[in-house]
Amino acid sequence: MPARRKTRQVSVGRVKIGGDAPVALQSMTSCYTYDVDKCVAEIRKLAAVGADLVRVAVPDQRDTEALREIIPASPVPIVADVHFHFERAMEAIAAGVHKIRLNPGNIQDRDKVRRVIAACKERGVPIRVGANEGGIVERRDKQQRAVEQAELDQDYAAGLIRIMLDKLDEYLRIFEAEDFRDVVISAKSPDARIVIDAYTAISRRYDYPLHLGVTHAGPPETGRIRSIAALGTLLSNGVGDTIRISYAADPVYEVEDGKELLCALGLRPRTEPELIACPTCGRVEVDLFKLVAEVRQKLAAEIKLPIKVAVMGCVVNGPGECEGADVAIFAGQGRGIIYVQGEQKQTVTEDRMLDALLAECRELESRVRHGKAKLHNARMSITAPDAAS
Repeated sequence: MPARRKTRQVSVGRVKIGGDAPVALQSMTSCYTYDVDKCVAEIRKLAAVGADLVRVAVPDQRDTEALREIIPASPVPIVADVHFHFERAMEAIAAGVHKIRLNPGNIQDRDKVRRVIAACKERGVPIRVGANEGGIVERRDKQQRAVEQAELDQDYAAGLIRIMLDKLDEYLRIFEAEDFRDVVISAKSPDARIVIDAYTAISRRYDYPLHLGVTHAGPPETGRIRSIAALGTLLSNGVGDTIRISYAADPVYEVEDGKELLCALGLRPRTEPELIACPTCGRVEVDLFKLVAEVRQKLAAEIKLPIKVAVMGCVVNGPGECEGADVAIFAGQGRGIIYVQGEQKQTVTEDRMLDALLAECRELESRVRHGKAKLHNARMSITAPDAAS
């Protein structure tokens, strides 16, 4: 892949964003922030599955008051989501929040925006500036809205991106006039193509770190395709310093899918087992769907190292597709042959496949922990048996 685009670096608590820092993974709580116990529990759950940062909504003063209890209890830095009320930003900063999400376009009084900037500058708190599709088009000034709407009617995507860039210029002039550079930019849309083009254009204009995302992407079933299409393209081209995949669902799915995207692109090291499996076809002679589901569940529960496990359903492509896996099984005629790092270990009947495969995974994990083996040690070569036998 192309080299990561060089950007400024900001510090969000102990997490670095931009520069040569790894791409950070974010999510957002779905509960009321003022419900401290529930909010802290959700933050901890997101952190446990891999979130580096967690954002919380602070629409009311009771939410910013809750931050004083939430922040000390959180295992990761907290970002406060502020929209219309600059008071919430000031309260969140005073409570010790690590970052502010602010859309200057939602706060009419520029003096109030400057006060937020001054408070963040004093405490070393970065600000994410949002130029997202949902809030970038003018809504108060009818004359300006008519001008923007006419541009959108002519060419929606091109017009929207131009509006995003123009307003980012306007917003950033405020920050730069105050000599405040700890800024992160976002320009989200529900359209993957607009997301790709908008962030690409922004990356050519500014050196601020970019927060990638597809806004209101929908449920995971469709939202993950839309999000991965956009974020995968940008990250593959070296654009993006922190990401959030957004779903209308439990935010744990956001973190799991975001982590898998970063791992798949080599932007984050794996810390859990990796399972690969064939898509099945008419050659399969075992219940592969059931086996894969059971292996996935068991690996997640029992194996704590990034062992690569392959589950294949036939002797045609199975051997080749198993090469490179630490532990592999390919099946045929109700039996499975298990390999560990290229060495054939055993042949088992279908009813013993799960237990035997997991036993080999546990044994390899133990050897790795005791320094007697290494994961992904070499390219393994597996010779297919005679299919007739």
